[in-house]
Amino acid sequence: MTKSFQSPFLDSKLPTTAVSVFSQMSALAEQHQALNLSQGFPNYPASTELIALVNRYMEKGFNQYAPMPGCMPLREQIAHKVSDVYGLAVDPETEITITAGGTQALFTTIATLVRPGDEVIIFEPAYDSYRPSVELFGGKVVPIRLLAPDFSIDWQQVRAAISDKTKLIMLNNPSNPAAKVLSPDDLKELEEILRDSSIFLLSDEVYEHIVFDGRQHQSALSYPALRERSFVIASFGKLLHTTGWKLGYAIAPPELSREFRKVHQFNVFSVNTPMQMAIATYLKEERRYRDLPAFFQEKRDFLTEGLRGSRFAVQPSEGTYFLLLSYQGISDLSEMEFAHHLTINHGVATVPIAAFYSEPCEQKLLRLCFAKDTDSLAKAIDLLQKV
Repeated sequence: MTKSFQSPFLDSKLPTTAVSVFSQMSALAEQHQALNLSQGFPNYPASTELIALVNRYMEKGFNQYAPMPGCMPLREQIAHKVSDVYGLAVDPETEITITAGGTQALFTTIATLVRPGDEVIIFEPAYDSYRPSVELFGGKVVPIRLLAPDFSIDWQQVRAAISDKTKLIMLNNPSNPAAKVLSPDDLKELEEILRDSSIFLLSDEVYEHIVFDGRQHQSALSYPALRERSFVIASFGKLLHTTGWKLGYAIAPPELSREFRKVHQFNVFSVNTPMQMAIATYLKEERRYRDLPAFFQEKRDFLTEGLRGSRFAVQPSEGTYFLLLSYQGISDLSEMEFAHHLTINHGVATVPIAAFYSEPCEQKLLRLCFAKDTDSLAKAIDLLQKV
């Protein structure tokens, strides 16, 4: 009789990591038939023109592997967009790599740079993939805590956090979940801090085109001492309302891109060919990205105005498609407890901001996504006004 395999004890690489809060709250929303404003995805259709373009490129035979760095027409179109928006030149051949979404670009950057014992500075509340990705490669996360209502960065605290082991600083601008947009002064401060150092910068800019009230997104690409050491990450999911397509890209100087691609080729190798070709054609109309701030600001303002007079206090949203609500005057429950209460008893699923900190940080804040159709936002207003 063949002896069955007896697995030795598995020493988890991520012993403290559980299922993401997004998955938890989405499952709870489904269980209780609640309006799901927890996970950051649109509930309205993608452009029919864009979908038709994907079909057209499929029918034309673009159904095999794309080049490892990405289809050249798309990389060229990204270079055009960077020139159009920021007045900067990036080389589509040597500086742009197409990835399977923004998160893969983040993971690949960290894999490229971080070795055991390296320290990585992140700003919390932070997107939940940052810490585990660093820890998988033996790095140590050094968190800097930002707090409501303005989530401003104390740059002296950043200076104090830097050590001879600091390999990387991770910046998220505009910030999810804080909905904060950094100013030119912020980027200049960071530029001065890093100018004479050997520290790299990972600038997560997936919400670059979703900024409000006339603000201008400040890309790390626009600051020479940052650009020379930066991996700038962006996402077509946020730009085109197609989060399920999982397409993004990384921009980095040639030397850094070469190292990035060494990891990328053994991670996913290349990504969806007909979608790349379709996006390249679709983005030739510059309004596709230039109209995005007004599109989302209308949704933000509709929701904000609709919640006037409710028991919630709406925090300012400078960018992204998220809004923070304070329930300070409603309940003494913890953020996770109140998020569950709101889902189960009032039919609206949100995400507690405390979930984005590595250590307990209770501010009585919930994040909700307003990348929803008008009917959903109106329903959310009605439900939340009754709390």
